[in-house]
Amino acid sequence: MKQIHFTVNGIPCVCDEGMTILQAARANGIEIPNLCNDERVRVYGACGLCAVEITDGGDGRPLPKLLRACSAKIAEGYAVRFDTDRVTRSRKIALELLMSDHTGDCRGPCQLNCPAGTDCQGYVKKIAQGDFQGAVEIIKEKIPLPASIGRVCPHPCEQHCRRGLVEQPVSIAALKAHAADRDLAGTPFRAAQKPDSGKRVAVVGGGPAGLTAAYFLRLAGHAVTVLDAQAHMGGMLRYGIPAYRLPKDVLDREIALIAETGVTLKNGVRLGRDITLDALRRAYDAVILATGAWASMPMRVPGEELSGVTGGIEFLHGISSQEGEIPDLSGKTVAVCGGGNTAMDACRTAVRCGAEKVYVIYRRTRSEMPAEDIEITEAEQEGVIFRFLTNPAELIGENGRVRQMRLQIMELGEPDASGRRAPVPVEGKYELLDTDLVIMAIGQKPDPAGLDGIFLTNRGTVSADAHSFLTNLPGVYAVGDATNRGASIAIEAIGEAGRCAKVADAALRGESKPYFAPFYSQKAVTAADLADRETVPRCEPPVRDAAERRTDFLPVSLGLTDAAAMHEAKRCLECGCHDYADCRLIRYAQQQPISPERFAGAKNVHQPERRLVTIERDNGKCILCALCVRICEEQAKQGILGLVGRGFPTVIRPEFDRPERISACRDCLLCADACPTGALRIL
Repeated sequence: MKQIHFTVNGIPCVCDEGMTILQAARANGIEIPNLCNDERVRVYGACGLCAVEITDGGDGRPLPKLLRACSAKIAEGYAVRFDTDRVTRSRKIALELLMSDHTGDCRGPCQLNCPAGTDCQGYVKKIAQGDFQGAVEIIKEKIPLPASIGRVCPHPCEQHCRRGLVEQPVSIAALKAHAADRDLAGTPFRAAQKPDSGKRVAVVGGGPAGLTAAYFLRLAGHAVTVLDAQAHMGGMLRYGIPAYRLPKDVLDREIALIAETGVTLKNGVRLGRDITLDALRRAYDAVILATGAWASMPMRVPGEELSGVTGGIEFLHGISSQEGEIPDLSGKTVAVCGGGNTAMDACRTAVRCGAEKVYVIYRRTRSEMPAEDIEITEAEQEGVIFRFLTNPAELIGENGRVRQMRLQIMELGEPDASGRRAPVPVEGKYELLDTDLVIMAIGQKPDPAGLDGIFLTNRGTVSADAHSFLTNLPGVYAVGDATNRGASIAIEAIGEAGRCAKVADAALRGESKPYFAPFYSQKAVTAADLADRETVPRCEPPVRDAAERRTDFLPVSLGLTDAAAMHEAKRCLECGCHDYADCRLIRYAQQQPISPERFAGAKNVHQPERRLVTIERDNGKCILCALCVRICEEQAKQGILGLVGRGFPTVIRPEFDRPERISACRDCLLCADACPTGALRIL
């Protein structure tokens, strides 16, 4: 047979005469995007994704129109491209039109709302099956410190868990901690590492962001050194979170596993004091700044300079890390200013230091507090007194030491930019509160010392590009609490560091692969949609009695048993698409930025149907490629499926007009195999 010589995206290829462009490219190991093509059936040409541009038709001249690779034949000398601007625009529009009427969950809301993008649904399912190691393998694709994060994460995943529409969200964080604890107690999982690349990376900062970046860059084959100013690694996980929430031996074991991958850990090295950024740039191929936010934000009220006034981070540092002495606050009154988790850590720590009275001063009400509800509840159980709708106006001292706090009485006004109702002072209304120690826990900020030559934002944080994570200095990246928006939760820093590691790895290999948030199809679900689900109470890990735990720093939570973890995991509704890993539609949609909202308008509303005997059919995910119709007609020789209607409301429906067709459908399943999306699911 005659051989045809051509190129695809500049790659020389050869194939037999008579092939379509799509077949010819495939024969040479090149995939041209397509959804409606299947070699088992005739060409249909419905999706439009396989458009290509012929920049040389074999005679030195380009063809004027784009061709559909599924139907156009290859010819001698063709220069085929599917990466030109014309083709990219055409494919973008085709994808946007398809996605504008695509109703389905690519990923569950738990994963979509995890800042690290952890496959929560995946590891929860593994736990439900009793496969705890499999769960850890999934978690460690994103989080190298799962036992620690499972204990301290405020779990935004749970806040969006649809099980909450039935009764209560799945205990995702507790399940993560349980699986990770089992892993640490046995032979811990170790991810595969790529061969050494010969590249060297310095990471400045040994907190969750720095350790995460180091871990993933080491797995990618690079030599990584982490430099940290503190006596031990862990950052705020060690120095900001009390041991009753995160035992330091758990953190130490997880850090040791990172070190075992070959990451070099160096403590007591402060940037600007012991080494300069310029020296690091000369010695390493890349530098990642993950220096954190180690200073408490000031309250900016008179008397703040008095003795007995300290920041939340400064108060917690030595106590939480167990590197300092536990202060004796017996008989003292402590006032903690703030409503976040650091404020909760500070007030509960003050209780454990023996304080007689501990107040939390917060300018809004409990419902507006950003701290986790469980932290507030447990603080109340331990005797903390909450003074809502009050705000520090002045600190009053005696002989240079704080003795009283003048509180401005507040009321809630209109919602602010975050949607919370803004606190407004009540004119002329104040109260006095006696206090021996004031702890400011209203926020954190980074220290710019040692960041010579780095551009900072007007907030004093490191300015880093949102897609490349690069600072203004070539080869210097920045992630975590020290960058852009400033301090946030640990899982945010971990997620950003993981993404940065991928970008930096590509750059070290000579490639430019900036990060862009992947597109996902999402659907709205209401409680009415889940009204048929059985109510199953949430399984909470047991905790120690408040009277006992308030006297020590031993863990409050006693964790889950295997049986309880499996039972809890089975409450998962499995919201994400069953076919995500093999769905060509979402794979193509994530290869370039798309904006389906440009074609916003009416959407077809479909309910999942179970009318194909052994297959669940969801027309909301159907793209009308008609592959199932053609497979049923041309391969199965049944003709059970057909396109019903015309235009926008068109759907695919079955017709079981004879008993033998039901039997044929039960044994066939070819349509589900051919479907390029998750519209057909074998039950």
